[in-house]
Amino acid sequence: MTSQSSDPHAAPGAESRAPSAIAVDDEVLPFEIDSLDLRGRMVRLGPALDEILTKHDYPAPVGRVLGEAIALTALLGSALKFQGRFLLQTQTDGPVSFMVVDFKSPDQIRAYARFDKARLAEGLSSGALLGNGHLAMTIDQGAHMSRYQGLVALHGGSLEEAAHEYFLRSEQIPTRVRLAVGEEWRGEQGGPKHRWRAGGMLLQFLPQSSERARQADLHPGDAPEGAAPHVVAEDDAWVEGQSLIATVEDLELLDPDLSGERLVYRLFHERGVRVFSPQSVRAQCSCSREAVAAMLASFEPADRAEMVKDGQVEVTCEFCSSVYRFTPQEAGVEDQAPGAP
Repeated sequence: MTSQSSDPHAAPGAESRAPSAIAVDDEVLPFEIDSLDLRGRMVRLGPALDEILTKHDYPAPVGRVLGEAIALTALLGSALKFQGRFLLQTQTDGPVSFMVVDFKSPDQIRAYARFDKARLAEGLSSGALLGNGHLAMTIDQGAHMSRYQGLVALHGGSLEEAAHEYFLRSEQIPTRVRLAVGEEWRGEQGGPKHRWRAGGMLLQFLPQSSERARQADLHPGDAPEGAAPHVVAEDDAWVEGQSLIATVEDLELLDPDLSGERLVYRLFHERGVRVFSPQSVRAQCSCSREAVAAMLASFEPADRAEMVKDGQVEVTCEFCSSVYRFTPQEAGVEDQAPGAP
């Protein structure tokens, strides 16, 4: 295993070393298996995930599926090479009807979920919690730049399956994803302490040869009955890569005593794996009093007037639960004559 800069295209040359035994949370570890033309990223989330989920005191099923979405967003958003945002959003008919995860480069992440408590039940898979609808992934490059969005239909499948479909249809990159979320209880003074943890791994086949990168054409949907589907044999290197990542167990992704480097080495050392500088991830909301005031200013005067309750306008951030209070004058509510409706 070698370690060098976080740029996957950097020239090799770093000396081999043993994988670090130190496990670190809230960071993304990029890696590369040159001999198989594979590149990947591994994420471990601890305090950052716990802060996001506990602020809303989500029921366990909601915490698990939102935790998967947060881990997936960290894997994808941390790959941005510019100052921008990566947003993952689901809108479905399941018990968890809406989720949004917002990653602001280089390292800020926040998330929110809307759910129907009466429809929740232990043991439901992430696919059953989401139900049918769609998953949107949006790359926002900032002001004066175009936004890119890819949509994937959800039909009761997992977020892992949705990610595979997204890369197949939107990026045309052979990709496999593993996600895991768990609850950890550790004995501390005053009794056991509950914490959320998540882990994830993304692996992609990126050969330099265009011939090796070929994939089967997507089904057009209107082909004549009996038409033979287009088939392209999978490259042996990608077959091997898929087989290796399929062996990763949830416990390995979540184990706080197993470093990301050791897990990556455990999987790919026979082929030679190189890791790069890790990227941190932190829970950080982008809301502010100024941003909320600007939002209020965009409302119609009548709408702002309806927001006045007990002599003030109160706005709660859905992401971090911060509460912002304004006087009617600060919120731009025009004075009304006594007795006016």
